[in-house]
Amino acid sequence: MRMKLAVGAGSIIAAVSVAAGFAFHGDEPKRSVPEKPTYAEHVAPILNEHCVQCHRPGEVAPFSLIGYENAKKWSAMCAKVTHGKQMPPWKATLGYGDFKDTNLLTESEIAVIKNWDETGAPRGNAKAEPKPPVFTSEWALGTPDLVVSQAKPYQITPEGTDEYRNFIIKTNYTKPMWIKSMDVRPGNRKVVHHVICYLDNTGQSERLAAATTDGKEGYVTFGGIGFIPSGSLGGWAPGLRSRMLPDGRAFKLEPGARIVMQVHYNKSGKSEVDQTKVGVYFAKEPVTQEVKLDWLFKLALRIPAGENEHKEVYRQTVPEDVTIYGVMPHMHLLGKAMKAWVEKPDGSVVPLIHVQDWDFNWQLNYLYKEPLKIPKGSKIIIEGTYDNSSGNPANPNKPPKTVFVGEKTTDEMMLLIAAYSVDGQVVKN
Repeated sequence: MRMKLAVGAGSIIAAVSVAAGFAFHGDEPKRSVPEKPTYAEHVAPILNEHCVQCHRPGEVAPFSLIGYENAKKWSAMCAKVTHGKQMPPWKATLGYGDFKDTNLLTESEIAVIKNWDETGAPRGNAKAEPKPPVFTSEWALGTPDLVVSQAKPYQITPEGTDEYRNFIIKTNYTKPMWIKSMDVRPGNRKVVHHVICYLDNTGQSERLAAATTDGKEGYVTFGGIGFIPSGSLGGWAPGLRSRMLPDGRAFKLEPGARIVMQVHYNKSGKSEVDQTKVGVYFAKEPVTQEVKLDWLFKLALRIPAGENEHKEVYRQTVPEDVTIYGVMPHMHLLGKAMKAWVEKPDGSVVPLIHVQDWDFNWQLNYLYKEPLKIPKGSKIIIEGTYDNSSGNPANPNKPPKTVFVGEKTTDEMMLLIAAYSVDGQVVKN
């Protein structure tokens, strides 16, 4: 699917190493909620299933929810953020696309947590408490075939704006390598917000680094990497779960390619050090189809000042029969919602993704339970909604001003990244 590539942030092997979630979408069917739930019987199962993957020692969440004492300590916070649909982090609307690893609380589960907090967070029968899941390995998919990182620990200043630092990692393979998945282990979870790994087959990243004058490794950008990447290996954000591509499918790492590891750092108020690691998993079986990333990107983007419901539409005709494995939406601070779907030549509609409550801090990848077969001649339609009013607390401009497309966080984007393969296009091993 030789669609036009455009600058974007994100990737999909990690969605192929995909997400775990954010939001809420109700019960089906409606369930009764006990007036006085207990931790042992009602709350622990919810936390174990939806929360402790991140809320445990050594992970990205700021506190642990493993065990009764931890859960009780944070019961009010849990009630607040689940009732406000802020946690757990999953943004895709239920029923519009069928995704793996969907992590949503039902209306009943939210009510259970709320009632539990309001009734004093009782423990119940401690002997009946379910054991939390056991996390035994640093890497969810086992030891990677290749582990890369910054050349040396990177110093993060204590204060100032967030930093998007791009570290260049050279590879020395003399033949193409086929990648099934990747994973990321942040070196300092207090300051690493998310990580994205791009590919550079041209050396442009090294030229940008050479022009940097701050004396530090790599270079800084905002919202992209400063040029159109050759591809992407994947990314990490809180809640992402690494997954392998289906058998026979893989991404290609060209000989001599540079991996550009972009790390988004939040400042903690004190000096910090980070050395994040990226693990790569190569295909062990013969690869029959190459998976690629396509950036579906609207360049003519103009968000007028003062509008709180500004809509933009992008259309792209699919030139070949393709299979889509997953998608990742991307917008900036004015983004409010994104919806994407496919209209087939026969008139039928295939939903791709609908994020009704966009949050720049939770840019997640979404992998379909079953890959989508999209025939030649279909149209991919993307609708983006933006809030450029003074009522948008994330608006970086006060007062609001007209915003155009660009890489800076204060610019805007309307981008959908899709992982796909061309049907019938067989790799020659």
